[in-house]
Amino acid sequence: MARPIRKAVFPVAGLGTRFLPATKAMPKEMLTVVDRPLIQHVVDEARGAGIEQLIFVTGRNKGVIEDHFDIQAELEQTLVERGKTDELHALARDLPGPGEVSFTRQQSPLGLGHAVWCARHLVGDEPFALLLPDVLVRSGRGCLSQMVDVYQKHGGNVVAVEDVAPEEAHNYGIVALGKEIDGAHEISGMVEKPAPGTAPSNKMILGRYILQPKIFDILEDQAEGAGGEIQLTDAMLQLMQRQDFYAHTYRGKSYDCGSKVGFLTANIAFALDRGDLRTEMLASLRNLLQEETENCVPEEPKISVG
Repeated sequence: MARPIRKAVFPVAGLGTRFLPATKAMPKEMLTVVDRPLIQHVVDEARGAGIEQLIFVTGRNKGVIEDHFDIQAELEQTLVERGKTDELHALARDLPGPGEVSFTRQQSPLGLGHAVWCARHLVGDEPFALLLPDVLVRSGRGCLSQMVDVYQKHGGNVVAVEDVAPEEAHNYGIVALGKEIDGAHEISGMVEKPAPGTAPSNKMILGRYILQPKIFDILEDQAEGAGGEIQLTDAMLQLMQRQDFYAHTYRGKSYDCGSKVGFLTANIAFALDRGDLRTEMLASLRNLLQEETENCVPEEPKISVG
Protein backbone atom coordinates (compact mmCIF):
# COMPACT_ATOMS: atom_id res chain seq x y z
CA MET A 1 0.00 0.00 0.00
CA ALA A 2 1.36 3.44 -0.96
CA ARG A 3 2.43 5.64 1.93
CA PRO A 4 0.23 8.74 2.31
CA ILE A 5 1.29 12.12 0.94
CA ARG A 6 1.41 14.40 3.98
CA LYS A 7 3.99 17.02 2.97
CA ALA A 8 4.25 19.50 0.11
CA VAL A 9 7.24 21.55 -1.01
CA PHE A 10 6.83 25.03 -2.52
CA PRO A 11 9.97 26.50 -4.15
CA VAL A 12 9.58 30.27 -3.70
CA ALA A 13 13.17 31.54 -3.85
CA GLY A 14 13.01 32.96 -7.39
CA LEU A 15 13.68 36.64 -8.06
CA GLY A 16 10.68 37.28 -10.30
CA THR A 17 12.65 39.46 -12.71
CA ARG A 18 9.99 39.23 -15.44
CA PHE A 19 7.65 41.27 -13.22
CA LEU A 20 10.00 44.08 -12.29
CA PRO A 21 9.50 46.71 -10.97
CA ALA A 22 6.48 45.17 -9.18
CA THR A 23 8.71 42.49 -7.66
CA LYS A 24 11.54 44.80 -6.63
CA ALA A 25 10.41 44.78 -3.00
CA MET A 26 7.60 42.18 -3.06
CA PRO A 27 7.95 38.46 -3.83
CA LYS A 28 6.32 37.46 -7.11
CA GLU A 29 4.46 34.74 -5.20
CA MET A 30 2.57 37.50 -3.38
CA LEU A 31 1.20 39.05 -6.57
CA THR A 32 -2.57 38.71 -6.37
CA VAL A 33 -4.89 36.78 -8.63
CA VAL A 34 -8.15 38.60 -7.87
CA ASP A 35 -7.79 39.03 -4.10
CA ARG A 36 -5.58 36.10 -3.12
CA PRO A 37 -1.80 35.88 -3.55
CA LEU A 38 -0.48 33.34 -6.04
CA ILE A 39 1.05 31.29 -3.25
CA GLN A 40 -2.26 31.18 -1.36
CA HIS A 41 -4.03 29.72 -4.40
CA VAL A 42 -1.42 26.96 -4.65
CA VAL A 43 -1.49 26.28 -0.90
CA ASP A 44 -5.30 25.99 -1.14
CA GLU A 45 -4.83 23.30 -3.78
CA ALA A 46 -2.38 21.41 -1.56
CA ARG A 47 -4.55 21.58 1.55
CA GLY A 48 -7.54 20.45 -0.52
CA ALA A 49 -5.55 17.31 -1.37
CA GLY A 50 -5.01 16.48 2.30
CA ILE A 51 -1.53 17.98 2.72
CA GLU A 52 -0.70 18.45 6.41
CA GLN A 53 2.76 20.03 6.27
CA LEU A 54 3.65 23.02 4.08
CA ILE A 55 7.36 23.43 3.34
CA PHE A 56 8.56 26.64 1.70
CA VAL A 57 12.02 26.92 0.15
CA THR A 58 12.65 30.65 0.34
CA GLY A 59 15.40 33.14 -0.47
CA ARG A 60 16.29 36.72 0.34
CA ASN A 61 13.48 39.27 0.65
CA LYS A 62 10.83 36.57 1.07
CA GLY A 63 9.85 37.43 4.64
CA VAL A 64 6.45 38.66 3.44
CA ILE A 65 5.52 35.07 2.61
CA GLU A 66 6.27 34.00 6.17
CA ASP A 67 4.20 36.92 7.48
CA HIS A 68 1.31 35.98 5.21
CA PHE A 69 1.01 32.56 6.83
CA ASP A 70 1.21 33.94 10.35
CA ILE A 71 -1.21 35.70 12.68
CA GLN A 72 -1.50 39.47 12.22
CA ALA A 73 -2.66 40.47 15.70
CA GLU A 74 -3.04 44.21 15.00
CA LEU A 75 -5.04 43.59 11.84
CA GLU A 76 -7.32 41.07 13.52
CA GLN A 77 -7.94 43.42 16.43
CA THR A 78 -8.86 46.20 14.03
CA LEU A 79 -11.30 43.90 12.22
CA VAL A 80 -12.90 42.96 15.55
CA GLU A 81 -13.28 46.61 16.54
CA ARG A 82 -14.87 47.47 13.20
CA GLY A 83 -17.21 44.50 13.24
CA LYS A 84 -15.79 42.99 10.04
CA THR A 85 -16.57 39.40 10.98
CA ASP A 86 -16.60 38.02 7.40
CA GLU A 87 -13.05 39.24 6.78
CA LEU A 88 -11.96 37.92 10.18
CA HIS A 89 -13.38 34.47 9.48
CA ALA A 90 -11.77 34.43 6.03
CA LEU A 91 -8.34 35.08 7.58
CA ALA A 92 -8.94 32.31 10.13
CA ARG A 93 -9.85 29.80 7.40
CA ASP A 94 -6.63 30.48 5.49
CA LEU A 95 -4.33 30.34 8.52
CA PRO A 96 -2.43 27.04 8.84
CA GLY A 97 -2.40 25.42 12.24
CA PRO A 98 0.53 25.58 14.68
CA GLY A 99 3.51 23.60 13.36
CA GLU A 100 2.01 23.05 9.91
CA VAL A 101 4.36 25.49 8.13
CA SER A 102 8.14 25.24 7.79
CA PHE A 103 10.66 27.43 5.98
CA THR A 104 14.16 26.70 4.74
CA ARG A 105 16.58 28.78 2.65
CA GLN A 106 18.05 28.29 -0.79
CA GLN A 107 21.02 30.63 -0.45
CA SER A 108 22.06 30.48 -4.11
CA PRO A 109 19.84 30.33 -7.24
CA LEU A 110 21.06 26.92 -8.43
CA GLY A 111 17.87 25.66 -10.02
CA LEU A 112 14.70 23.74 -9.17
CA GLY A 113 16.54 20.53 -8.38
CA HIS A 114 18.68 22.34 -5.83
CA ALA A 115 15.61 24.00 -4.29
CA VAL A 116 13.98 20.59 -3.82
CA TRP A 117 17.19 19.21 -2.28
CA CYS A 118 17.18 22.09 0.23
CA ALA A 119 13.94 20.67 1.68
CA ARG A 120 15.35 17.18 2.29
CA HIS A 121 15.60 17.36 6.09
CA LEU A 122 12.08 18.76 6.44
CA VAL A 123 10.58 16.13 4.14
CA GLY A 124 12.52 13.20 5.59
CA ASP A 125 12.11 9.66 4.30
CA GLU A 126 8.60 9.86 2.90
CA PRO A 127 6.94 10.67 -0.42
CA PHE A 128 5.99 14.30 -0.95
CA ALA A 129 4.22 16.66 -3.32
CA LEU A 130 6.00 19.43 -5.19
CA LEU A 131 3.98 22.40 -6.44
CA LEU A 132 5.43 25.25 -8.50
CA PRO A 133 3.71 28.52 -7.47
CA ASP A 134 4.05 30.03 -10.95
CA VAL A 135 1.38 27.61 -12.19
CA LEU A 136 -2.26 28.04 -11.24
CA VAL A 137 -4.78 25.35 -12.12
CA ARG A 138 -8.45 26.14 -12.56
CA SER A 139 -10.47 22.97 -12.10
CA GLY A 140 -13.54 21.62 -10.37
CA ARG A 141 -11.35 19.32 -8.31
CA GLY A 142 -7.79 20.29 -7.51
CA CYS A 143 -5.00 18.99 -9.72
CA LEU A 144 -3.06 17.58 -6.75
CA SER A 145 -6.18 15.80 -5.46
CA GLN A 146 -6.50 14.11 -8.84
CA MET A 147 -2.83 13.11 -8.68
CA VAL A 148 -3.22 11.64 -5.19
CA ASP A 149 -5.94 9.35 -6.60
CA VAL A 150 -3.47 8.09 -9.22
CA TYR A 151 -0.75 7.68 -6.59
CA GLN A 152 -3.00 5.67 -4.30
CA LYS A 153 -3.72 3.27 -7.17
CA HIS A 154 -0.20 2.90 -8.52
CA GLY A 155 2.33 4.21 -6.00
CA GLY A 156 5.65 5.29 -7.46
CA ASN A 157 6.05 8.84 -8.76
CA VAL A 158 3.33 10.89 -10.45
CA VAL A 159 3.72 13.87 -12.79
CA ALA A 160 0.83 16.04 -13.97
CA VAL A 161 0.82 16.65 -17.72
CA GLU A 162 -1.19 18.72 -20.14
CA ASP A 163 -1.73 18.60 -23.90
CA VAL A 164 0.28 21.14 -25.86
CA ALA A 165 0.23 21.98 -29.56
CA PRO A 166 3.04 20.10 -31.35
CA GLU A 167 4.51 23.35 -32.69
CA GLU A 168 4.80 24.64 -29.10
CA ALA A 169 6.33 21.50 -27.57
CA HIS A 170 9.89 22.83 -27.86
CA ASN A 171 9.07 25.42 -25.18
CA TYR A 172 8.34 22.87 -22.44
CA GLY A 173 9.45 19.75 -20.65
CA ILE A 174 7.85 16.82 -22.49
CA VAL A 175 7.29 13.23 -21.36
CA ALA A 176 7.55 10.07 -23.44
CA LEU A 177 4.58 7.80 -22.74
CA GLY A 178 4.44 4.04 -22.24
CA LYS A 179 1.33 1.91 -21.83
CA GLU A 180 -1.83 3.16 -20.17
CA ILE A 181 -2.76 1.52 -16.87
CA ASP A 182 -6.07 2.30 -15.20
CA GLY A 183 -6.31 5.93 -16.33
CA ALA A 184 -2.61 6.81 -16.11
CA HIS A 185 0.28 6.42 -18.55
CA GLU A 186 3.65 5.00 -17.66
CA ILE A 187 6.44 7.48 -18.38
CA SER A 188 9.35 6.04 -20.34
CA GLY A 189 11.38 9.23 -20.69
CA MET A 190 11.50 13.01 -20.37
CA VAL A 191 13.17 15.75 -22.35
CA GLU A 192 13.50 19.43 -21.45
CA LYS A 193 12.64 21.75 -24.36
CA PRO A 194 13.17 19.30 -27.23
CA ALA A 195 14.33 20.58 -30.59
CA PRO A 196 11.38 21.46 -32.87
CA GLY A 197 9.88 18.35 -34.42
CA THR A 198 11.59 15.91 -32.02
CA ALA A 199 9.19 15.86 -29.05
CA PRO A 200 8.32 12.30 -27.96
CA SER A 201 4.67 13.26 -27.30
CA ASN A 202 2.41 16.30 -26.95
CA LYS A 203 2.28 16.01 -23.13
CA MET A 204 4.00 18.85 -21.30
CA ILE A 205 5.06 18.69 -17.64
CA LEU A 206 2.77 21.00 -15.71
CA GLY A 207 4.58 21.84 -12.46
CA ARG A 208 2.86 19.38 -10.12
CA TYR A 209 4.71 16.29 -8.90
CA ILE A 210 4.46 13.47 -6.36
CA LEU A 211 7.97 12.18 -5.73
CA GLN A 212 9.59 9.46 -3.66
CA PRO A 213 12.33 10.51 -1.19
CA LYS A 214 15.00 8.65 -3.20
CA ILE A 215 15.12 11.78 -5.37
CA PHE A 216 17.12 13.49 -2.60
CA ASP A 217 19.94 10.94 -2.83
CA ILE A 218 20.20 11.59 -6.55
CA LEU A 219 20.09 15.37 -6.16
CA GLU A 220 22.87 15.16 -3.54
CA ASP A 221 25.37 14.32 -6.29
CA GLN A 222 23.54 15.79 -9.27
CA ALA A 223 25.83 17.57 -11.72
CA GLU A 224 24.87 20.93 -13.16
CA GLY A 225 22.69 20.71 -16.22
CA ALA A 226 21.15 23.21 -18.63
CA GLY A 227 21.83 26.81 -17.70
CA GLY A 228 24.45 25.78 -15.16
CA GLU A 229 21.68 24.77 -12.74
CA ILE A 230 20.79 21.52 -10.98
CA GLN A 231 17.83 20.31 -13.00
CA LEU A 232 15.02 18.30 -11.44
CA THR A 233 14.31 16.65 -14.81
CA ASP A 234 17.84 15.16 -14.88
CA ALA A 235 17.33 13.68 -11.41
CA MET A 236 13.92 12.27 -12.34
CA LEU A 237 15.44 10.58 -15.39
CA GLN A 238 17.88 8.79 -13.09
CA LEU A 239 15.15 7.85 -10.63
CA MET A 240 13.10 6.51 -13.53
CA GLN A 241 15.67 3.74 -13.94
CA ARG A 242 14.80 2.46 -10.45
CA GLN A 243 11.18 3.41 -9.84
CA ASP A 244 7.93 3.73 -11.76
CA PHE A 245 6.74 7.11 -13.03
CA TYR A 246 3.18 7.83 -14.13
CA ALA A 247 1.72 10.73 -16.11
CA HIS A 248 -1.67 12.07 -15.15
CA THR A 249 -3.48 14.21 -17.70
CA TYR A 250 -5.39 16.34 -15.22
CA ARG A 251 -8.87 17.73 -15.77
CA GLY A 252 -8.79 21.53 -15.79
CA LYS A 253 -6.97 24.50 -17.25
CA SER A 254 -3.56 25.84 -16.24
CA TYR A 255 -2.19 29.39 -16.32
CA ASP A 256 1.50 30.20 -16.45
CA CYS A 257 1.63 33.08 -14.00
CA GLY A 258 5.36 33.41 -14.56
CA SER A 259 4.44 35.24 -17.77
CA LYS A 260 2.60 38.56 -17.84
CA VAL A 261 -0.07 37.40 -20.28
CA GLY A 262 -0.64 34.19 -18.32
CA PHE A 263 -0.91 36.14 -15.08
CA LEU A 264 -3.39 38.63 -16.51
CA THR A 265 -5.45 35.84 -18.10
CA ALA A 266 -5.56 33.99 -14.77
CA ASN A 267 -6.94 37.10 -13.08
CA ILE A 268 -9.77 37.28 -15.58
CA ALA A 269 -10.51 33.54 -15.46
CA PHE A 270 -10.54 33.33 -11.67
CA ALA A 271 -12.66 36.49 -11.43
CA LEU A 272 -15.23 34.90 -13.73
CA ASP A 273 -15.42 31.94 -11.33
CA ARG A 274 -16.55 34.26 -8.56
CA GLY A 275 -20.28 34.68 -8.13
CA ASP A 276 -19.78 38.13 -6.61
CA LEU A 277 -17.70 39.34 -9.56
CA ARG A 278 -18.79 37.43 -12.66
CA THR A 279 -21.65 39.67 -13.87
CA GLU A 280 -19.78 42.95 -13.48
CA MET A 281 -16.60 41.42 -14.88
CA LEU A 282 -18.34 40.18 -18.03
CA ALA A 283 -19.94 43.59 -18.55
CA SER A 284 -16.58 45.34 -18.13
CA LEU A 285 -14.90 42.96 -20.56
CA ARG A 286 -17.61 43.47 -23.17
CA ASN A 287 -17.32 47.24 -22.84
CA LEU A 288 -13.55 47.11 -23.07
CA LEU A 289 -13.60 44.90 -26.17
CA GLN A 290 -16.17 47.16 -27.82
CA GLU A 291 -14.07 50.25 -27.10
CA GLU A 292 -10.96 48.54 -28.44
CA THR A 293 -12.80 47.48 -31.60
CA GLU A 294 -14.13 50.97 -32.20
CA ASN A 295 -10.71 52.52 -31.63
CA CYS A 296 -8.96 50.17 -34.03
CA VAL A 297 -9.60 52.24 -37.16
CA PRO A 298 -7.68 50.93 -40.17
CA GLU A 299 -5.02 53.26 -41.49
CA GLU A 300 -5.66 54.98 -44.78
CA PRO A 301 -3.75 53.25 -47.55
CA LYS A 302 -0.67 55.17 -48.57
CA ILE A 303 -0.64 56.37 -52.16
CA SER A 304 2.74 56.60 -53.76
CA VAL A 305 3.35 59.30 -56.30
CA GLY A 306 6.01 58.73 -58.84
